[in-house]
Amino acid sequence: MKKDFFQTIYNSPYIEKTDYEEIAKAHSRMDVQQGSLLLEEGKIAREYYIIEKGLFRSFVYDYNGNEVTTEFYGPEELLIESFSLFHRSPSMENFQALSNGTVWKIEYQLFQQLLGKIEGLREWGRTWATSHLFIMKKRSIRMLTMNATDRYLNLLNERPQIIRQVPLKYIASYLGITDTSLSRIRKEIVST
Repeated sequence: MKKDFFQTIYNSPYIEKTDYEEIAKAHSRMDVQQGSLLLEEGKIAREYYIIEKGLFRSFVYDYNGNEVTTEFYGPEELLIESFSLFHRSPSMENFQALSNGTVWKIEYQLFQQLLGKIEGLREWGRTWATSHLFIMKKRSIRMLTMNATDRYLNLLNERPQIIRQVPLKYIASYLGITDTSLSRIRKEIVST
C-alpha cells in the first residue's frame, strides 16, 4: 500500500514524513467478504481497521433481540471499537462487512509500540478521539431532538453513499425507525 494512504488517514502536522513508512509497515492488508464479522459482541478487540474499500456497519441487539445499527463505516475511515480495544474489555457491538472490501488492520500491541515511538501519533490519536467524541455527541442529540424525516435528510446530505448502497433495514434501524416508516418518509420526500 502506498505511504500516501496512511498519510491521509494519520494526517497530522506532528507526524514526521519519515514516520509514515513505519506506520504503514505496522498494518497488514486483509480482504473481507460481504456478511463477515470482524468483531463479535462479547469478544475483546485485538486490532482496529482502516477501510480501503467497502462498506461496514456496527450493530447491537436490543432488549427484544432485534439488530440495531449503531454506525456505518466507509473508505478512509477507522473501524474501531475503542472501548474494547483500549480497555481490554468485551465488545458490546458487532462489526460486519456490508460489501466485499479491503481493510488494513493494526494489532493493539503494534499500535501501542508506535505510540511509544512516534510522538506525533499520540497527538493524532488525541485529535481523532476528540473529534469522534464530538460526532457521537452530535448524533445522540440529533436522535433526541430531530424527527425521523430530518434525521433521514441529514444522513442523505452528509453521507449519500450510505443511502445509495446500504439495505434499507439497516438505515431504518440506524435512524431508530421501522422499515415501513422509512419507506413512507422516502415516498414523501420524492413526492414533494
